[in-house]
Amino acid sequence: MLSFAYDRAMRPRAGIVVTGTEVLTGRVADRNGPWLAEQLRTAGVDVAQVIVVGDRPDDLRHTLGFLAGSGVDLVVTSGGLGPTEDDLTAQVVADFQGRPVAVDEQWATRIGEIVARLSAGRGWRLDPEATRTATREQAAVPDGAGVLAPVGTAPGLVVPVAAGRTGPPVVVLPGPPRELQPMWPAALDHPAVRAALGAPDELRQRTLRLWGTPESELTAVLRDEHDRLDGLEITTCLRDGELEIVARYAPAAQPAYDRLTALVGDRFADTLFSPDGRTIDELVADLLREHGLTIATAESCTAGLLAGRLTELPGSSAYVLGGLVVYSNAAKHDLAGVSTELIDRVGAVSAEVAEALARGARERLGTDVGVGVTGVAGPGGGTPDKPVGLVHFCVSTPSTTLARAVTLPGDRADVRARSVVLALHLVRAAITPQP
Repeated sequence: MLSFAYDRAMRPRAGIVVTGTEVLTGRVADRNGPWLAEQLRTAGVDVAQVIVVGDRPDDLRHTLGFLAGSGVDLVVTSGGLGPTEDDLTAQVVADFQGRPVAVDEQWATRIGEIVARLSAGRGWRLDPEATRTATREQAAVPDGAGVLAPVGTAPGLVVPVAAGRTGPPVVVLPGPPRELQPMWPAALDHPAVRAALGAPDELRQRTLRLWGTPESELTAVLRDEHDRLDGLEITTCLRDGELEIVARYAPAAQPAYDRLTALVGDRFADTLFSPDGRTIDELVADLLREHGLTIATAESCTAGLLAGRLTELPGSSAYVLGGLVVYSNAAKHDLAGVSTELIDRVGAVSAEVAEALARGARERLGTDVGVGVTGVAGPGGGTPDKPVGLVHFCVSTPSTTLARAVTLPGDRADVRARSVVLALHLVRAAITPQP
């Protein structure tokens, strides 16, 4: 990563605390931290820290103290608002902010009605006393806190620091993203949050994407131009063969960003595939739609991952007609029409079979574009001639056949994921009109 720091002196800053032992231990991926960071960025707020803590009151208390001591203007927590014994976020935040907690009877009634409605709709039979206890726990509100209407059963909270004490307000949100995300606008609009953040200036973020440029080469160019890029925070990340350049900056630094885009466009014209930040998925989808093309896949080692990726975007049914998972040699023959004689002669992992798969996908599903992928994902199955990581690709159209073979590093998951990205880039190259 290469970073040019922009001036943060006048910009509000926030800290995010994601709670949950299931997130801390990796059993559940954190979706809230990145989402909240982007929402704060669009509101003009810099994120100083995203910290994950388990369901341990002392750890949460120490984290709140660390963030308050770092001078952030706002703290946002997610998780720990359920009715179980390990859901202690509201109580810990209330204690930290110096505010006593009491059950809000109106909210207890309202939450009870929500629970009753959900239970009836799902056919649950709940113990009335246990339900009443859980409901009252979720209706416990710190004195002086604002309550954010629940999307599920747990209300959110905005807890200012008690009078006579200093520190940022804490926004307490539920853990499930489907509940947290609809609650966020009300949290951001709460008077205590608006007072803490003021009227921050816009914080812009733009992305450039390269394919086939080493990170070291880009870093050397950016360092040479350091003085002309003042006001930008630039980070670079190499991921699955793509080099991503993300710039964050205040509106006053727009001329510096324009210099960056001109510089990258000049020095890396052959590898800059996305000057406007669109992903390879979006670019391929746009090209297929713009030219009225349809596509199908025949996948061996990726076993449908490419077809899944192509259909992740809404509206993909307009151009994706189907995909064949041809893991065995028999499936390659029966589904994609690959000659058994060809497989016996050159092997399933070969340029010839990849081409036959691409052509078979196109012909069998009646599309304009066919993609074939076959390789050795590992960890076993490799030979001296065909090592683990070797993957053959082919994109077939009525007028073009574009093939490539690479040996990809990493474990089985890495090889399969990188194969999908490389296949998408090959599709982009095959269907991009030539000047």
